Amino acid sequence: MSSAMQRIEEIIAPTLTEMGYVIVRLQIQGDRHPTLQIMAERADRKTMDVEDCAKISRAVSPLLDVDDPIDEAYSLEVSSPGVDRPLVRAEDFERFAGFEARVEMSYLIDGRKRFTGRLVGLVDGNVQILVDGVAQDLPFEDIIKAKLVLTDDLLAAASKEQGL
Repeated sequence: MSSAMQRIEEIIAPTLTEMGYVIVRLQIQGDRHPTLQIMAERADRKTMDVEDCAKISRAVSPLLDVDDPIDEAYSLEVSSPGVDRPLVRAEDFERFAGFEARVEMSYLIDGRKRFTGRLVGLVDGNVQILVDGVAQDLPFEDIIKAKLVLTDDLLAAASKEQGL
C-alpha cells in the first residue's frame, strides 16, 4: 500500500470503526480525473445499502478535506464489496475458505501467475487454494489481487447471510 493510501487509512479508519464499518480496500483510479474509491463493509456483516455508503461519504469527506492527503483534485466514491468481493486482508482468505477464488501473483509459480480454485485458507502464511484438486500454496505477501468468483454456492451463501 502506498504512503498516500496508508495516510488516508490512518485518517478515516478510526471514524469508520466508530460508525460500525470496516475498510475492505482503498484505491485511486484514473489519471486525468482521479477517483478515491473507499470500499467498506458493515462490521456486523449485514448488507451494505446506499444509505450506508452515503453515511461513510458524509463522515470522511470533511476529514479528507482538512488533512488533504491527495495533492490533486479527485472524486470520492464509496462502495460495498459486493458478492464477488476482492480478497485483500489475510483474514479474508480464512473467512471465505470453501469458496472459489481467482488469485493473481506478482511472479510465476509453477509456470503461471493466475490461479482459480477453491480456497482452503491460510497455512503457514500462505494462501492455500485447490486448483484441479491439487493444493497450491501462494505466498500472501506476493498476491497482486484476488477476488471471489461468482458461483451458485457463493450466491446461496450470500442469500442466506442476507436472510433472502
